[in-house]
Amino acid sequence: MRLLLQHGVSRQAEQRPGSPAVVYQGAVMSYGELEAASNRLARLLRASDCARGDRVALMVPKSPDAIVAMLGTLKADCVYVPVDTSMPAPRVAKILHRSGARWILATGAAAPLVCTLFSDGTLSQQRIRVGWLGARSEGEPGFAPDFSRDEMSAHSAEARDYENGAEDAAHILFTSGSTGEPKGVVITHSNVLHFLDWALEYFGICASDRNSGHPPLHFDLSTFDVYGTLTAGAQLHLPTPELNLLPHKLAAFIRDSALTQWFSVPSILNYMAKFDVVRDDDFPALKRLLWCGEVFPTPALIYWMKKLRHVTFTNLYGPTEATIASSYHTVATCPEHEDDAIPIGRACGGEELLVLDEALKQVTQGEVGDLYIRGAGLSPGYWQDPEKTAVAFLPNPYSTDAADRIYKTGDLARVNENGLVYYVGRADSQIKSRGYRIELGEIEVALNSVASLVEVAVVAAKTDGFEGTVICCAFVPSPGSGANAVALRKTIGAVLPAYMLPTRWMQMDKLPKNQNGKIDRRRLKESFERGEDQVAIV
Repeated sequence: MRLLLQHGVSRQAEQRPGSPAVVYQGAVMSYGELEAASNRLARLLRASDCARGDRVALMVPKSPDAIVAMLGTLKADCVYVPVDTSMPAPRVAKILHRSGARWILATGAAAPLVCTLFSDGTLSQQRIRVGWLGARSEGEPGFAPDFSRDEMSAHSAEARDYENGAEDAAHILFTSGSTGEPKGVVITHSNVLHFLDWALEYFGICASDRNSGHPPLHFDLSTFDVYGTLTAGAQLHLPTPELNLLPHKLAAFIRDSALTQWFSVPSILNYMAKFDVVRDDDFPALKRLLWCGEVFPTPALIYWMKKLRHVTFTNLYGPTEATIASSYHTVATCPEHEDDAIPIGRACGGEELLVLDEALKQVTQGEVGDLYIRGAGLSPGYWQDPEKTAVAFLPNPYSTDAADRIYKTGDLARVNENGLVYYVGRADSQIKSRGYRIELGEIEVALNSVASLVEVAVVAAKTDGFEGTVICCAFVPSPGSGANAVALRKTIGAVLPAYMLPTRWMQMDKLPKNQNGKIDRRRLKESFERGEDQVAIV
């Protein structure tokens, strides 16, 4: 029985110790090596006064070492907090403070960040100790760690007797808060295992699979990549972050690695489609293509489905607070029209989607309402923040069980006659301008059908003028297309009413992305509100 996330990996190590577990830049770590290294790290942590429930911040870029650090922390009965090492030190300091981290595990690429945290007093003030997992070939880290990688070899490779149970926290994932302060979403072993039980069966993931590990490890999609793959005894192939900037090389990675499953945010898939890097009947080993995290433009989906007729395409939906994904929809046939909406589908096993009105009553078929989630994937809440938890996680109005909760996603949705749920947009992306109620996502759909655009995003910005809120469009034109704001406005003006046309436009070389690879709409909104490099067309 798998009560803890590490149990599935340990079972595979016992059954197939020599089989490849993690593949990165040509190097292969076997299940036996992964098990032994993570057991040694767990014992070293406990021997270094790391106690059950302690938070361990992982500043280890995506690599086999990072997977060892994740498992080793869990095997020490601790909670890991993955940190994006590209973030500025002051924000990392906030995460360390809010999580109450007692330890940092770091490798070479994180050395400058850790040095900064040493020099600014963050580590001494918060009494945080550092374990250095960098190899000797990476050189000296520039600070004196409390232990180094070499000390792992002095500890047994046998598994410990674990104290944690299924309801204990496995990791805390920090997301951006509306106030600018990071908030930590607590995810338990049970939360993840419930999703894995459903996903491994639904997708048929097995030991012969070769799965991608594309999302960064501080993004919850990676949880499925790592634990889904390793629990099944399959191979986890980790692309380097640099490949995201080179769509043709990302395609070559899928091809050369003979991947059977690819899972990423749609921005990457859309980028690859716009640069036409996928050949007809490409990636012959690929069986499944999955996406989650944002809307996948239908024109790009059509491109992929026409290119890869042998692949199944599945849309997953779910916020971090509900653990990886809460609903799914496998697209049966290629959409006929570029403006066809793709549903987020039906609830995954153990989950339920509720579309409710302001009084928490279910809306009628086809009516737009607020989307709530209940079920086994719901996080216990935000780390040491009962007020934010109480606002987002509400008592289930349809249950007498006080422990039964629903989570308000902040998304709008509707349900069709077949019971399929469709994402309509963010509740805060439905604006009122010049007296009209406007859904910004509808404008994006129209723009995404324009062939001369690589990327596009529509946001609303506040102004001091009579209109109050204006519609703004940031776009990246295809090389040599000559696309400009005037032409784009004229093109979508043929399908949208005048009051829905953006009045401010910004041409960019690429759209800004957040730490999870999704379009950073907050940054775009702030750029428009500051009046940066934009064209006004009324």
